[in-house]
Amino acid sequence: MIELWSYLRQGELLWLTATLVAFLIGEAASRRSGRHPLVNPVLIAVVLLAVVLLLSGTDYATYFEGAQFVHFMLGPATVALGLPLYANRHRIRRVLLPMAAALAVGSATAVASALALGQALGLDRLTLASLAPKSATAPVALGVAEATGGQPTLTAVLVILTGITGAVAAAPLLNLLRVRDWRARGFAVGLASHGIGTARAFQVNETAGAFSGIAMGLNAMLTALLAPVAVRLFLG
Repeated sequence: MIELWSYLRQGELLWLTATLVAFLIGEAASRRSGRHPLVNPVLIAVVLLAVVLLLSGTDYATYFEGAQFVHFMLGPATVALGLPLYANRHRIRRVLLPMAAALAVGSATAVASALALGQALGLDRLTLASLAPKSATAPVALGVAEATGGQPTLTAVLVILTGITGAVAAAPLLNLLRVRDWRARGFAVGLASHGIGTARAFQVNETAGAFSGIAMGLNAMLTALLAPVAVRLFLG
């Protein structure tokens, strides 16, 4: 077993396999819980992988070298966000004005509130620039962080935390606010918590998932425009 482990640690497929297995375990746990929002597959996978990395003494660079294929697939997945936008174009026309208003307000609020709160807490410039695009999908957020002087690795962590928080908290919060329209619920989730929130929205309702995917794609484009401007305004 020791020799086998030594061999696997040197293989690039080990951490890719570990990532997929961790997610499958999280997905199975989510199904068994009846899709309870607290039993989030991504959250479970992150915790499991963190434990494995700590116990095995593996650093992040070694893990990423083996699991980078998942990171590569973020690009095609982001491009594919155009599909729900095209498939639901007839439904979008009927609510185009409120969607545009919600997108503009939501995207601006996500960026400005993060910067304002971080600045009030005394965060340094690097952290603030990394925090600004947290509500955009990962490939866009990483590019924005790099362009504004942030740290992409920190942004990646913040993006994941934002997505998990949104996926867990969105449904109870929207229920409390008595938002019943699946289009509005999905759009809010996708705008605030990108891919992880969208995956959760699809689990709950197909219409919510479709509008969440639309919001995720549109917010990515708008954040790429707004975040650099907001960082310059806040940080000089």
